[in-house]
Amino acid sequence: MADIGYVIESLIGEIWHTMEEAAPYLLFGIFISGVIQMFINKDKIARHLGGRGIKSVLLSAVCGIPLPLCSCGVIPTAVSLRKNGASRGAVLSFLISTPESSVDSIALSYALLDPIMTVFRPAAAFITAIIAGITENIFGRKDGAHSSIRPGSCVFCEEEEAHTHNLIEKFKYGMRYAFVDLLADIAVWLAFGIIMAGIIAYFVPQRLIEGYLGYNWQAMFIMLIIGIPLYICASASTPIAAALIAKGMSPGAALVFLLAGPATNIAGIITTGRFLGMRSVAIYLASIAVCSIVLGLLLNQIYLASGIDVKSALGGAGEVMPRYIKVCASWLLIMLMLNSIRLKKHS
Repeated sequence: MADIGYVIESLIGEIWHTMEEAAPYLLFGIFISGVIQMFINKDKIARHLGGRGIKSVLLSAVCGIPLPLCSCGVIPTAVSLRKNGASRGAVLSFLISTPESSVDSIALSYALLDPIMTVFRPAAAFITAIIAGITENIFGRKDGAHSSIRPGSCVFCEEEEAHTHNLIEKFKYGMRYAFVDLLADIAVWLAFGIIMAGIIAYFVPQRLIEGYLGYNWQAMFIMLIIGIPLYICASASTPIAAALIAKGMSPGAALVFLLAGPATNIAGIITTGRFLGMRSVAIYLASIAVCSIVLGLLLNQIYLASGIDVKSALGGAGEVMPRYIKVCASWLLIMLMLNSIRLKKHS
């Protein structure tokens, strides 16, 4: 009985440690996501995403990197952009760059991983999105005539008449979006990711991870197979990747999981096939598979060439922050997560 109590206590300790390391940076990332949301104009974005040129693909990738949309929220936004005239290549680029990276996941990468992964992860998402969009423009079906872009309802109050909002009203909207809508979308999966990270850290033997998920391409293929059907957001995948790296998984295999997991899932693949066609789905999946493995191999070489031990570099950002701030941020994040779910259910 005492052994069971010790195991439970140790497991909770691992989970709470991950929570402490993640919470301050995650709160900051969610706040910045709300600020970004204050200034988004989807109609203006859509106007620049038409045509089959590389410009629309690049703009889609650039816009998608910081946007606070997870794998479940990016589909309706992509459909809206498509209906407003965005090209297939631009939409495909947006579908990849947006869920693979966001402000909150970048902040979380800095907290739980290391500076190289923090920079390389969004860069890899950007490259993958561009390659997918250009490939779609070259080999995908030609676009038919688009419907003209019509001004929609106000994003802040949903009224259709022309009007403006002051900065305070926009700030309130942005913060409600960040700490209610966005947080409610990722809360359950974020909790799942943190709990799984604790379970991996405590139960999974290091020799098992080192034996099967090392620095070879087979390890990346395994993570690709795991990641493609999995329904998980960029933030939730980060603590899982950090726990696996700490147990001996190569950073390249972790990158494959961080790219494929958030960008693909069964529901998203089916929905994408319905509004873009199965040829676009094939380009979408092939681009993610090839780019994630190639970029994963490149990332492994960067670490090997630099002589950096990725395990010793994990979570370095958290060491400079006082523990009382991490504890307060953890409890604040838990309360905000519960409150966001409660408000979302009653809205």
